[in-house]
Amino acid sequence: MMIQDFDDFSLWVYYIVDEICQQLHPFLHRPGPQPTTASDSEVIAMAIIGECRGHDMETEMLSFWSDHRALFPKLPSQSRFNRRRRNLMPIFNLIRRGILRVLDVAQETMCVIDSLPVPAVSFHLVPQARGDWAEHGAAFGKVSSKKQTIYGYKLQVLVTVGGVILDFELAPANACDLAVGEELLLEHTNLTVLGDKAYISQEVQAELRRLRGIRLLSLPRRNQRVQVPQAVCEAINAARQIIETVNDQLSEQFNIERNHAHTFLGLCTRLMTKLTAHTLCLYLNRLLGNADFLQIKHLATILALLTHAMPPTAQRASVGEHRQGIDDASM
Repeated sequence: MMIQDFDDFSLWVYYIVDEICQQLHPFLHRPGPQPTTASDSEVIAMAIIGECRGHDMETEMLSFWSDHRALFPKLPSQSRFNRRRRNLMPIFNLIRRGILRVLDVAQETMCVIDSLPVPAVSFHLVPQARGDWAEHGAAFGKVSSKKQTIYGYKLQVLVTVGGVILDFELAPANACDLAVGEELLLEHTNLTVLGDKAYISQEVQAELRRLRGIRLLSLPRRNQRVQVPQAVCEAINAARQIIETVNDQLSEQFNIERNHAHTFLGLCTRLMTKLTAHTLCLYLNRLLGNADFLQIKHLATILALLTHAMPPTAQRASVGEHRQGIDDASM
């Protein structure tokens, strides 16, 4: 497999999405006539590719695809695209989980857990904020790493030491990391999970070990009686650096801390698309044979350069027409 240009990238994203969507057909089937515009697979692929290119606003994303209709000729209107993307939100997560099942590096049992802020509304606009934020748990919370207060949520992520996002949970910004982390980890079994000092609790650690076979490890606070050797501290801190890398990717490449949604459902849809896009990029790197599969920034850079170099009006076959040519490719 090779990805030489933007067409190749779009084709492979669509192919992977469509393969999984065919397996999910019972969930995607709807009564009545089928859409006359883009298929569900095309809508999902366009959204994922848009996130990989850094389009965090749908107007910007659809403007881009309008200039490149050769790939996805049946472009829906903005309102229909927005509505269909929201309706397909559960499918994004099923696609992400489907990729995780076949992604070899997602099978590691050593993980790291942490959270990052997801503002719902800019702090100074909270008094005039509309929508259903408060109804869905939005709250004021402090972000100690940035020495700021936000209004919204925090995204708790469970990441392998290789950098694959295994799971996540969205919680109010003032929620306790330990409580949210425990709830998230109870969905898993037989993992060793490294957390920072926010996850220190002998009771929670013992309960996770007893119920799910999960070892939740955190370095002790300086005032605690029992300390660990310096070499162990350095090893744990080194392993936890991966969470900083992944959080930086989500923030800087996928703009996860910038919210343009007006509703909680819209925010969840955007988050699900971004997390799925991150996982799919790792999968593509593995298919390409890239040893450093976590290096996904070069994909975004190459995509931007290749796309700008590609004539928008070039006569190119759509992804649907290309599909037959790679049906025998090894996934």
